[in-house]
Amino acid sequence: MEPGGGGAVAAGAGGLLYFAYGSNLLRERLLLSSPSAVRGAVARLQDFKLAFGHHQGRISPLWHGGTATIVQSPGDEVWGVVWKMNTSNLSSLDKQEGVEDGIYAPIEVNVHTQAGEVLTCRSYQMRDWVCGPPSPQYKKVICMGAKQNGLPMDYQKKLEAIETNNYAGPVPVLEEIEAATKAKKTNSG
Repeated sequence: MEPGGGGAVAAGAGGLLYFAYGSNLLRERLLLSSPSAVRGAVARLQDFKLAFGHHQGRISPLWHGGTATIVQSPGDEVWGVVWKMNTSNLSSLDKQEGVEDGIYAPIEVNVHTQAGEVLTCRSYQMRDWVCGPPSPQYKKVICMGAKQNGLPMDYQKKLEAIETNNYAGPVPVLEEIEAATKAKKTNSG
């Protein structure tokens, strides 16, 4: 983590900046597809809001509910994390986001860090979607990521208040993430 919130965040040679606002807020989730990602900064995307939905009305088979997207909305803001990544990880990140299948489209956004920098980042926006609540498991991963990265408390409370679809079945990707989180605690404890 960056000390004291100072210092410029730059992608570096062969690198890119990725703004995560959904499940990839959680380091252990992102590392499943992009093992070399390094946390850059907490940042705010102005004039957008967080929404949840189903691509073409189909529920995510991975998360069993709506997944996160960002929608232009003047006056609103979405908080997230800027990750520094190697461009070599781009194809695995695109694959995780379903770019080839037309689920998400990569977009370029300008975000503001708490240190006042404006960073141009890659992010993703769902295409052709209808509103639908997330599963409790997906919401949990987003909230864990928000807490892990110290997003503003009022934004964390907003995330905690998101209504879910009350899905109670198994979510293997959550089990994988929780196993990675436990392993990290064991190794660093």
